[in-house]
Amino acid sequence: MNPSVIMSIRSLELRAKLVVDGFRTGLNKSPRHGFSVEFSEYRQYSQGDDPRFLDWKLFARTDRSYIRLFEDETNLRCCIALDISRSMSFSSLSWTKLDYARTIAASLAWLLSRQGDAAGLTLFDSKVRAVIPARYRPGHLRRLMVALEESVSGAQTSPAAALEDIAQRFRKRGLVILLSDLLTPVQELGDGLRLLKGCLHDVVVFQILDPAEKNLTFDGPRLFEDMESDQKVFADPNLVREEYRNRLEAHNAAIRTECEAIGASFRQIITDEPLELSLAEFLQARRQSGSMFGRRG
Repeated sequence: MNPSVIMSIRSLELRAKLVVDGFRTGLNKSPRHGFSVEFSEYRQYSQGDDPRFLDWKLFARTDRSYIRLFEDETNLRCCIALDISRSMSFSSLSWTKLDYARTIAASLAWLLSRQGDAAGLTLFDSKVRAVIPARYRPGHLRRLMVALEESVSGAQTSPAAALEDIAQRFRKRGLVILLSDLLTPVQELGDGLRLLKGCLHDVVVFQILDPAEKNLTFDGPRLFEDMESDQKVFADPNLVREEYRNRLEAHNAAIRTECEAIGASFRQIITDEPLELSLAEFLQARRQSGSMFGRRG
């Protein structure tokens, strides 16, 4: 779906629902209507679960309602870490990187909730600003949506501090999803990611960039200001564009190398791309790790 259509919707919760429903419609073409066809186990029916997966034979024997879980739908504990630093407020479009990133975060939380998984949230800039522990219970998704709606751009960014905090709080093995522009020292980011992997967490990293930011698509000399350090530089984009792109590509390549070294999934997403790409990458990462939606082991 065109991101301009999604991002024009005022309600973040409605945006997330449309992204997930559109994605699932495209994904689920088989009559099984699940992300996997391999049956794994049961869990007790909870309000909001799809009644099509109720096992009526088991109900007849036990007088209790259970739904069938598939191999890729067993319960997962997930923490979504969202960068709310000042650089995330940049935009050459009608929405900022933060608007786009929190729509992804809301969509992932909605998808996780639909699967009966526990979703949590960490908001950070130079330090951790808010923490909502991973839960799966009535009203929890709404709590996540409210926190995301209220998130505003803060100070400078330091993903390493947030990742260290998550490693300390997030004791049981689970999944950590990082959403950030990653305009931060690569070594510090790598240290934080390695700390998470040392705790046996699966890690998915989404780098969110604006199209103008990626390609320096500005015309004519102008004054550029670093949104986090307030440093100002007067430059002609036509003269510095090649060097800028080379430096950005080298920075991003170093991040990708760090992710590959520890087995974390990395995906760069530009804010004019369909939001469903993030969900597709999320599912692909789960398949590659062999633990999509938290396969128990």
